[in-house]
Amino acid sequence: MAGLRMGQGVLRRKPIEQIEEGSASQQLTQTLGLWQLTAIGVGGIIGAGIFSLAGAVANGTAGPAVLVSFLIAGIASAAAAFSYAEFAGMIPKAGSAYTYGYAVLGELAGWFIGWDLLLEYTAIVAVVAIGISGYFGFLVEAMGAELPNWMMGAPGTGDGHRIDLFAVVLCLLIAYLLTLGIKNAARFETVVVILKVLVVLLVIAVGFFHIDTANYNPFFPYGVGGAFTGAATVFFAVFGYDAMSTAAEESKDAQRHMPKAIMYSLAISMVLYVLACLVLTGMQNYKDIDKESGFSTAFESVGLDGLANVIAVGAIIGILTVMFTFMLGVTRVWFSMSRDGLLPQWFAKTHPTRHVPTRVTWIVGVLSAAIAGFMPIGEAAELTNIGILLAFVVVCVAVIVLRYRQPDLPRSFRCPGMPFVPAIGVGFSLWLITFLAWQTWARFAVWFLIGLVVYFGYSYRASKLARPEEETPHKL
Repeated sequence: MAGLRMGQGVLRRKPIEQIEEGSASQQLTQTLGLWQLTAIGVGGIIGAGIFSLAGAVANGTAGPAVLVSFLIAGIASAAAAFSYAEFAGMIPKAGSAYTYGYAVLGELAGWFIGWDLLLEYTAIVAVVAIGISGYFGFLVEAMGAELPNWMMGAPGTGDGHRIDLFAVVLCLLIAYLLTLGIKNAARFETVVVILKVLVVLLVIAVGFFHIDTANYNPFFPYGVGGAFTGAATVFFAVFGYDAMSTAAEESKDAQRHMPKAIMYSLAISMVLYVLACLVLTGMQNYKDIDKESGFSTAFESVGLDGLANVIAVGAIIGILTVMFTFMLGVTRVWFSMSRDGLLPQWFAKTHPTRHVPTRVTWIVGVLSAAIAGFMPIGEAAELTNIGILLAFVVVCVAVIVLRYRQPDLPRSFRCPGMPFVPAIGVGFSLWLITFLAWQTWARFAVWFLIGLVVYFGYSYRASKLARPEEETPHKL
């Protein structure tokens, strides 16, 4: 009987229509409009994908067909995006995939997605900070200055390296911006995203006049299979709307705006990705494209050396917004889990005037700074990817389950092609998981086991759904 009760406990779920925002000290300010949400989404999607990943995939995996790789990845990502959009309009609360999984598939499923995203999003912030630090070093050297080796990288990454100080400062700076309140932080993000898009448009416009169509031949030098393999790599450059959807509770009209913001941000980003790839592989033969700074070398190859520094600045600006979006995402997931009682509710307390979870934000800022400052980028990157793909699987499965379980539930947006579109999202995400290295699986297994201990040692009994005097669990 005890086992049966526990089995029912881990499957308990709160009715969607009863999902609440918590006490007065656990509420967020509803201030974000459609275009601010879209900017946060674009900020999370466009970053290293254009400025470095496109060149790397073009050079060694897909050739000019890197354009097709992005299109395939974009279609697969859109399948998940439609599912996120349906949930975002139906459950406009903080937490994104964690909240959706909790409401539909049960507490244990929601817990593990949330637990996983805490690690994944924090690691992404750190990885991106390390990447920006590299561009910063390039700019400093271009200006003829020289920084001491001890502050230029994590231990073991270079002669005399002790800490990646610039990456540490960036993580703490983003945390500070987020503690100023979502309205001020979103204004900053919107301005920076506009600057980033303008830089990308400048690169596309100037590069267009230096395209040599002979560089497109052969278009599939590595075969069609190369384009699909490239899609598996660039897929990680076409999400970000998932982290943006964690801000649903801070939207002024989430039910209408969140689905639109998700679709707009993905559409805008895909158009820019496709045009950028077209220009990059048209300016330079794919064999000559630099894997790390593709656009810089491409413009140098046509005599536009001066634009290389502009691209480096654009890369810094572009990747900075990715940090903002994912740190926003991890803090809202952590906040939501704490408000539900799965983590100590001390973390769910918001600032009395700014109404943002400052406690969690500073903790994430310090943790990401520690990873960025003392861990090589390769090791930090291995902490990412698997959790986000699993979140996509959960959301796509959950949207199918809920459509059949509660077909009459009000939906401001409906995922088209049910159940085939979300099924594509599930299939593609599972396929991509098979490409991940065994080290990634090992780290995931360790984090999973730690999560089991935390859940059954604390969360199972501390959950609000375990206290019927406060909440009434959904009957199974």
